Amino acid sequence: MYSPLFPPVHVNTDKACGVAFPFCIVALFSFALFPINGDMSYSIPEEMKQGSVIGNIAKDVGLDVSRLTNRKARIDDEDNSIQYCRINLNTGDLIVKERIDREGLCEKKASCVMKQELVLENPLELHRINIRVQDINDHSPRFREDSLKIEIQESAFKGARFLLDEAYDEDIGENSVQTYALQQNEYFNLKVNTKDAGQKYCELVLNKELDREDKKDIVLLLTAFDGGSPRRSVDGGTPQRSGTATIHVTVLDANDNAPVFDQAVYKANIPENSAVDTVVVTVTATDADEGVNGEVTYEFSRISEKAKKVFSLDSKSGEIKVIGALDFESNSRYELRIEAKDGYGLSSDCKIIIDITDVNDNAPVIYLKSLSNPIAENVSPGTEVGIINVQDRDSEKNRQVRCSIQQGVPFKLLPSIKNYYSLVTTGQLDRELVSDYNITITATDEGSPPLSSSKTVHVSVADINDNPPVFDEQSYSAYVTENNKPGSTLCSVSARDPDWRQNGTVIYSLLPGEVNGAPVSSYLSVNGDTGVIHAVRSFDYEQFRSFKVHVMARDNGSPPLSSNVTVSVFISDVNDNSPQILYPAPEGNSFMTELVPKAAHGGSLVSKVIAVDADSGQNAWLSYHIVKSTDPGLFSIGLHSGEIRTQRDISESDSMKQNLIVAVKDNGQPSLSATCAMYLLISDNLAEVPELKDVSYEEKNSKLTSYLIIALVSVSTFFLTFIIIILGLRFCRRRKPRLLFDGAVAIPSAYLPPNYADVDGTGTLHSTYNYDAYLTTGSRTSDFKFVTSYNDNTLPADQTLRKSPTDFADIFGDSDGSPEAAPTFLKLDQVPA
Repeated sequence: MYSPLFPPVHVNTDKACGVAFPFCIVALFSFALFPINGDMSYSIPEEMKQGSVIGNIAKDVGLDVSRLTNRKARIDDEDNSIQYCRINLNTGDLIVKERIDREGLCEKKASCVMKQELVLENPLELHRINIRVQDINDHSPRFREDSLKIEIQESAFKGARFLLDEAYDEDIGENSVQTYALQQNEYFNLKVNTKDAGQKYCELVLNKELDREDKKDIVLLLTAFDGGSPRRSVDGGTPQRSGTATIHVTVLDANDNAPVFDQAVYKANIPENSAVDTVVVTVTATDADEGVNGEVTYEFSRISEKAKKVFSLDSKSGEIKVIGALDFESNSRYELRIEAKDGYGLSSDCKIIIDITDVNDNAPVIYLKSLSNPIAENVSPGTEVGIINVQDRDSEKNRQVRCSIQQGVPFKLLPSIKNYYSLVTTGQLDRELVSDYNITITATDEGSPPLSSSKTVHVSVADINDNPPVFDEQSYSAYVTENNKPGSTLCSVSARDPDWRQNGTVIYSLLPGEVNGAPVSSYLSVNGDTGVIHAVRSFDYEQFRSFKVHVMARDNGSPPLSSNVTVSVFISDVNDNSPQILYPAPEGNSFMTELVPKAAHGGSLVSKVIAVDADSGQNAWLSYHIVKSTDPGLFSIGLHSGEIRTQRDISESDSMKQNLIVAVKDNGQPSLSATCAMYLLISDNLAEVPELKDVSYEEKNSKLTSYLIIALVSVSTFFLTFIIIILGLRFCRRRKPRLLFDGAVAIPSAYLPPNYADVDGTGTLHSTYNYDAYLTTGSRTSDFKFVTSYNDNTLPADQTLRKSPTDFADIFGDSDGSPEAAPTFLKLDQVPA
């Protein structure tokens, strides 16, 4: 801690602006923006141990110790050289960091003050600290030479005085040389005197006349004492120190006059950039004696170690020259003492004061005291990024500095406190545009010529999540053929996010939704990393032809940002559905018979094949072909309409029974088809109609015929038991036709929707044709009703054929009169649209 001789002194005072007027204006302006406080002063002894506490600066300034770390509290030296102190952030104590040697800092100056600065950030705040270093007695007096040689004439009278070399003590004040003591002898006494500056010097006083023949050499011991306490053990003060030199007195023959300088004090000014061998000043001393007694030589009687390195003295001419580099900033004044001696030892001395003048030889130095790096791109304009300190070791006008910053960067320098500047933003930053800045700061002094220096500060811009992902396209379309394989790739979406790292990492997902009442996830999936969309199932064009889904691209920022895009999926048709024949019914289910009048002319409409295809486009384009017929030249079919017409007039030679096999083909690749059988009877009345069953049976293969015969026999046998009951019921009921089957062999009107339209011109009918066939029992008449067509080519058939049951029995071969072989009633209705 503190030495008892030097208790700490804490003073808080305000100082006026002590710099040039222009800087005062800048400082006053900056004080309006940044707080500055009065100087904090402490007084400490030199040579305190490292870690010693100077004082609690946090308490003295009025700061909360807990905020020192957050405010980046630190101690800066005013000239940014050695940092002698530091602050303990946990306690707020100002602590000695490096050895403090007053003599090394201030040499012989009466006052030694270290200027430190307490710097706080957030906001920027500066407290000046003046630490006054008190001298302690840590140096002993010493003489320039251990042996002092004096030559005295034997004719010297009693009381003559001879000047002795001064002892030099690096300490100041009471700790410097205070007195001298001379060894007891019979010839000399010691006289201690004080100079105007308070320095002690001594003279040797002759107390007894000398006799060279009696004693020509005399040896004395001279001791120099400083102001320490000789009784330290009693009073606890600083111990007294001393230094000794041996005086060799040589007795000579008579020498009447000592050299005399023409000036008691010599003063010289020399610029710090003076070259080596530059003459600083020339001292001159004269001696009234002649010969050897009048020859004068010069030598330094007192000179510091620093002065020895920069000045030399010519012992003959008295010229003081520069031998080393001068530096105004290190030492601006030198005080020397020169002694002039004649040939026989008489001497005198003078004082030399050399002032070093400043030249602009130091360029400003830029120090980066603090830097927030990186900085977020969303900081507001005016945000403090860094703190810059500029120092110029020159003085007065040469140390006044102007700072500037390069153009074209969103930053500027604001003068803050003293020689501090704040680096602040001037506009909005955008990392996606510029991610790094190299800011060049230039400092120029006011010297002549001006000197300048530059420093580049690198500032990185930290990314924030301020950009949502953006898709490459406004919408996407995917095309897939039906019956695709599950897992097949449909398309790929891509979104870009200019942000960095996780803020720019894009993840894809499907937004919840439904397609045909099912979750969209049951139809599609998307790869979260690549954006590739896959089909989860196989699609059927006949179920739906297109649908839309929404894909979301989300980044990994906090909070995450996202954007959506619509993906339209179009399913293309493949020829996977065969044509479906609506009329006549497909072969094997039932058979239809059309009556064609014998008077039908060529081109007359006989019937029409109606078919549809569930596919679309060319896959649903249907064409009709007669692949087999009884008489190939009698009937033709419309390629796209399916209408069956006569090619010529009916002749007597034409067979009554005409069988047609019609194939319906689509236009797909490969083409799919379906076939049906059309049975035509050429007859004007039912008496001429042959057995209908034969028409059907002729086209059956033998195996199917066998099955039918077995079925008929089984049914006949089953109903023989009930014949009597059936005959009884027939006479009991009202006489009217009775249906054998509730649904006769027919295409009911509900089966074919009204006004069924063909798809894409496939050639199906634009009108509704209903063909109903009734098989009845118990009726003595059978009706075939034909409705007149509005088409001129339609067969005229508005007639009713009535026959007796015996007539039908002849036609159908009812040999046993069983009900199973009852007549079949056919009713053909043609209803034009």
